[in-house]
Amino acid sequence: MFKQEYDKEKLKNIRLLVLDVDGVLTDGSIILNDYGVESKAFNVHDGHGIKLWHRAGHQSAILSGRAVNVTNLRAAQLDIQHVYQGCKEKLPAFKEMLETLHISPEQVAWVGDDVVDIPVARQAGFSAAVDNAVDELKLCADYVSKRQGGGGAVREIVKLILEHQDKWQKLMDRYLG
Repeated sequence: MFKQEYDKEKLKNIRLLVLDVDGVLTDGSIILNDYGVESKAFNVHDGHGIKLWHRAGHQSAILSGRAVNVTNLRAAQLDIQHVYQGCKEKLPAFKEMLETLHISPEQVAWVGDDVVDIPVARQAGFSAAVDNAVDELKLCADYVSKRQGGGGAVREIVKLILEHQDKWQKLMDRYLG
């Protein structure tokens, strides 16, 4: 299920990209070793997309229901300044984030994959569900990606927004000459 119809005007005001982790920045797999240490696999295209997002002058944040150190490590690698973990109820944390950053919901793009993400999806100015998200979230999202979580969906969504803000091509000119 890929939603191609969305309000393109919503994208022009987006300044903050808020991401879930498990199922969005990863494929949703949780890898535990014999000592109980958790690891995750992150997609490099998604990572570069986040760096391009920052280069365009925007901020990003993580809002996750689970709290693990590997998320902090990846956030630091990508210069994601705002990390909210262990949020069983995401909407209160989302509202706190907006207040702290002095930003309105209309300026936020949210990317999620499960039913716990629906309250935030309904509040954000633009909401996206990854291709492998649950149907309930896909139905209320503004956009459903072609790519799966952990497989380039974040990069796809970043590109979509930046194209509508007329920023993508300028970023690509750095590489294309």
